[in-house]
Amino acid sequence: MMLESLGIVSLIILGLLVVALMAQLHYFYRIFWKLAFYKPSPSLKQECEPVSVIIAARNEYVNLERNLRGILEQDYPNFEVIVVNDCSWDDSQKLLEQMQEEYKHLHVSQLFEQEKYPTGKKFALTIGIKAAKHDLLFFTDADCTPASNQWLRQMQSRFGHGKDIVLGYSPYNKKGGLLNLYIRFETFMTALFYLSMSLKKDTFMGVGRNLAYRKDLFFKHKGFANHQHIMSGDDDLFINAAANKNNVAIEISEETFVFSEPKKDFASWGKQKSRHMTTGKYYKPSHKLTLGIYYSSLFLFYGALIAALAVDLQTWPIVVGIFALRFISQEIIFYAAAKKLKCTSIAGALIFLDVMYMFYLMVYGTKGLFTKNQKEW
Repeated sequence: MMLESLGIVSLIILGLLVVALMAQLHYFYRIFWKLAFYKPSPSLKQECEPVSVIIAARNEYVNLERNLRGILEQDYPNFEVIVVNDCSWDDSQKLLEQMQEEYKHLHVSQLFEQEKYPTGKKFALTIGIKAAKHDLLFFTDADCTPASNQWLRQMQSRFGHGKDIVLGYSPYNKKGGLLNLYIRFETFMTALFYLSMSLKKDTFMGVGRNLAYRKDLFFKHKGFANHQHIMSGDDDLFINAAANKNNVAIEISEETFVFSEPKKDFASWGKQKSRHMTTGKYYKPSHKLTLGIYYSSLFLFYGALIAALAVDLQTWPIVVGIFALRFISQEIIFYAAAKKLKCTSIAGALIFLDVMYMFYLMVYGTKGLFTKNQKEW
């Protein structure tokens, strides 16, 4: 088949498909490649600097009982754990006081509900940061547990040489079912983006389930003051503002993973994602552009792919060739990155998950643009 035999509409659609392909390949080979073929350097520092671990918890009795010991029993010579009990009405405070008798390095700050002065996670974290004895701050959530007792030691080793921020990886536990498969893929995509961009020296976010930075950096950037009115963003918006091309390192060794329990139904997961997706519009313009081009090229690729076949079936050899080129490239890069993050099981359903991801971005990305501040965290 010759291109000359195609109509003008078919040629325009094919042109758009090629543009989308080129944009996607750019991200695969210029950005995601960074993580896929990343070779970590040796630890930057050997001495163990004192650490403060901060957890904000609201009605997290079950999770604290299940996970807190994994943090308190880290193999690390000098650290404290600060749990800010944010206005809980369950038995969290009683549990924490009992655990304090066993673990002397556990400190608890209890907040009480005040109608005129609502708290929220950012306020709770700020209280924890101010209470911290040490300059090196580690953050995680009550529903998270480190993969090993080497979490603090390995993450801390990445500080030094001017590094003020260390980004870790926090996957969700593997369960059965479609929702769990997609949650793990979406988490992988988020990590693929923020870790690759960090390796490209253009960090735009971190994830608060596994994150560390220096206390003086927090106060230098006035904490969460610039986005205090937004319920989410204690992690990504702060890192978006505080990171520069020289002050960020990543740590993705398996023993530093911090696992979280995934949502079990679409309703609770959707509520969680609706809250998370409200922060992207506050990123730096360059980062919004980087994310926007990738998402737009993804929509354009699948849209033009369908349109090309719907308008003129004669285009199928070209369309199949373009699709094959993108899929093979994506499979190579994504599998290599997934191998680094120990989640290669997602590679077997890559096409299906990629299409689901596109619809997810359309629904929750659009919703995030127009959703006002959430009232709960």
